[in-house]
Amino acid sequence: MSDDEKLHPSTSLGALRVAIDAVDDEILALLGRRAELATEVAAKKHEAGGAFYVPARERAIIDRLQAQNRGPFPQASLRPVFQEIISACLSLEAGVRVAYLGPEATFTHQAVKRHFGTSAAATPCGSITGVFEEVERGQAAFGVVPVENSSEGVVSHTLDSFVHSPLKICAEIVVDVDHCLLARAGVTESAIERVYSHPQALAQCRRWLAQNLARAKVIEAASTADAARAAREDAGGAAIAAELASRIYGLSVLRRGLQDVADNVTRFLVISDLEPPPPVTADDGAGSPDKTSVVLALPDEPGCLVRILERLSRGGVNLTRIESRPSRRKPWEYVFFLDLDGHCRDPRIAPVLAELATTCELFKILGSYRKADSA
Repeated sequence: MSDDEKLHPSTSLGALRVAIDAVDDEILALLGRRAELATEVAAKKHEAGGAFYVPARERAIIDRLQAQNRGPFPQASLRPVFQEIISACLSLEAGVRVAYLGPEATFTHQAVKRHFGTSAAATPCGSITGVFEEVERGQAAFGVVPVENSSEGVVSHTLDSFVHSPLKICAEIVVDVDHCLLARAGVTESAIERVYSHPQALAQCRRWLAQNLARAKVIEAASTADAARAAREDAGGAAIAAELASRIYGLSVLRRGLQDVADNVTRFLVISDLEPPPPVTADDGAGSPDKTSVVLALPDEPGCLVRILERLSRGGVNLTRIESRPSRRKPWEYVFFLDLDGHCRDPRIAPVLAELATTCELFKILGSYRKADSA
């Protein structure tokens, strides 16, 4: 049968299924060939002493494929499909070990799966400090930690950890926060007497709880995963957690989309000891696909912060975010965390950052990395 005959509207359903089977066989053979080539690449890297996994290379592969895609395969599905292919190929050699703020089934765990695929060896840690320590000791190549939520704001422990850590940001991940109401099989919404969840999740669903479960007792848990475990043991309980928790802990999903803000997203950072990759483009920062994060401390003098902001403005550097935190070095001293459009090696940005470094008491480039895909 010719290709034209296979695609003709009059082609029988059976013939179409045979054609799909044949394509699947081709895909399987090509996956095997890709895995062989990936193994050869890993061997060459091992001989040269190079990094086994380079996030920038993975992102470049997916970017190239998305640019070439002309459909009808959905553009949004290309990234997760090839993420899993790359993840599986990496697992054939040493694999990628990733530490993250656990336990399993949290949104941070979901971020790990989104960025590294399901074949990565994911190690849950009990604290953000623990994630940093795992990577600093070399027990994990990468760490994933939350840094801010679009409705509840910054995660201060993550920012504080960067002040004294040598680790850098090598990527960011943005994940839709879709809170679900989970309970044991057979439990109805009207029978719920207790609702377990992490304080931040409860805050993000405050209005929904008041309107729908006003009589239920709200009980804070250390994580949404702990909440799911508590609901599993409580015939009158329910948890607010990610849908992933329902699959891991054997719970039913009673409701989805509980969050009061519909476009609620959380941003996560991938940390490592890798140096920033080269910029994707050499533009002046406007519309750049890159982002740079820095932390700085200023002298206790009038107008210091204003002068920093003015220097960024004169250099045409777009400041997208600024946060202040106590330095913990002495009372009432603060450090500032800045996110800038563009790469630290961009021709316009590099001299501005070099000048700032000479005027600040503390100045660290935390990383230059690609902006995250949409959640």
